[in-house]
Amino acid sequence: MIRVTHIISDLIVGGAQVMLHDLLKHTNEKAGFEVEVISLTDMGVIGAQIETLGIPVRAIGMRPRDAMNLRGVRKLTRELRRFRPDVVQTWLYHADFIGGLAARFVGVRHVAWGLHASHLDSQSVKRTTLWTVRACAKLSHRVPSKIVCCAEAARRIHAEAGYDAEKMIVIPNGFDTERFKPDAVARAAVRAELNIADDVPLVGLCGRFHPQKNHENFVRAAAHLNARMPEARFLLCGEGSDWQNSRLAGWIDEAGLRDCFHLVGRRADMPRLYAALDILSLSSSYGEAFPMVVGEAMACGVPCVVTDIGDSSLLIGDTGRVVSAEDSHALAEAWSEVLGMTDEQREVLGRAARRRIESHYGIAAIAARYASLYRMMARS
Repeated sequence: MIRVTHIISDLIVGGAQVMLHDLLKHTNEKAGFEVEVISLTDMGVIGAQIETLGIPVRAIGMRPRDAMNLRGVRKLTRELRRFRPDVVQTWLYHADFIGGLAARFVGVRHVAWGLHASHLDSQSVKRTTLWTVRACAKLSHRVPSKIVCCAEAARRIHAEAGYDAEKMIVIPNGFDTERFKPDAVARAAVRAELNIADDVPLVGLCGRFHPQKNHENFVRAAAHLNARMPEARFLLCGEGSDWQNSRLAGWIDEAGLRDCFHLVGRRADMPRLYAALDILSLSSSYGEAFPMVVGEAMACGVPCVVTDIGDSSLLIGDTGRVVSAEDSHALAEAWSEVLGMTDEQREVLGRAARRRIESHYGIAAIAARYASLYRMMARS
């Protein structure tokens, strides 16, 4: 039995956290693994979900300054000594830094880091995060045995930042095609909840309200589309995507589109919401590596229109549309093109999207690649 400890910075809802949950769902004792998860901060929504899989989760309650003065290392080393893992897999920068040091300190020989970002611009990334990245770049030549990148874009940008490129491998995010699948019943139910008729075009953006996601660009594109297709409606979901968000509501009201937008906040029924859409859109201007929401929507048979950030274009291939970041006119034009298709043409595109996920990014196959990595590391 190979013991694997996953160390992650936090367990709030995010791409890396969701990927960890889905990976653990397909990693079990039958495959020869005993697994635990350590969050450097608190449990979060994803931590509770992981516990329902029967996997122990421990939150050590670190504060931001703990990582800077290494107090958190002592808390973490106690946990590692107790479990005595054969392999430590870390997720996100602060976990790579502090988790890697703690693992080496207690004698763990096999450490794999996880890189899940594709943007290191000083104007949009916190100084503490950039400091951690610089420290990790130096440590990468000594601490990890392998560095797992979730995207080619993540591999490239971190190699340029000084990470040890020879240790890097790319294992993309995977998607649960049993959970995320076309669902005509859910489509009808969600549209009834929102009072949207089945033949009304619906474009959605799913993601937390954050500058990276560029909701303002989405609203501008919505205004352009509204000028030619006033019947179209727009759905925003995710943390902060509600009418209490004065900035977001202000952009929508300034565009005169309040009656066209449905803001539903954070939801736990994402497969149902995807099913209701005609297009899932990504308007991000930076930072995406291998966006989970795009692959999830594709698995649901929903065509996607995305900005050319990270590996988004590689993910959708020829099953959707890709436009330049921050170009609201191009985004609206791509929406118009897809919505202008016949229902049958959009269905063909959606079926191709699902097949692409099944063929290249199914979670079982991705989990097998992680398992193979851990076995190889444990044998070396």
